Amino acid sequence: MKKTQLWGAVTIALLTILGVQALMAQQPKSNKTTIQFTVHGNCGECKERIEEALDKPGIYKAVYTPETQKVLVTYNPSKIQINQLHNLVAMVGHDTELVKASNLVYANLPRCCQYRDRSCEDDF
Repeated sequence: MKKTQLWGAVTIALLTILGVQALMAQQPKSNKTTIQFTVHGNCGECKERIEEALDKPGIYKAVYTPETQKVLVTYNPSKIQINQLHNLVAMVGHDTELVKASNLVYANLPRCCQYRDRSCEDDF
């Protein structure tokens, strides 16, 4: 009788282990990465523009802080690359630490958002 109880306990233990492994295999792996990088901007309009530029598939969240000139981005690196994040921001007129916005796009920013010559700092 002891042998039967032992085999029963072993069987239950094995089934439990297999069940736990099956549950773990079904849980999706998190493919999120968070990075922070410098983006030049001045005001709330800049914040809205930068965050909107980063509201794309593969990007879960983007928060820009004008005071620190940093953007915090949580994204899926299998869907979007770091250089693409920088390019998205530069395309709306904001220089990053890797990509400079085109002069034409920059010139079309509202005056309060033109950060290169720092002339708008007097407006605050």
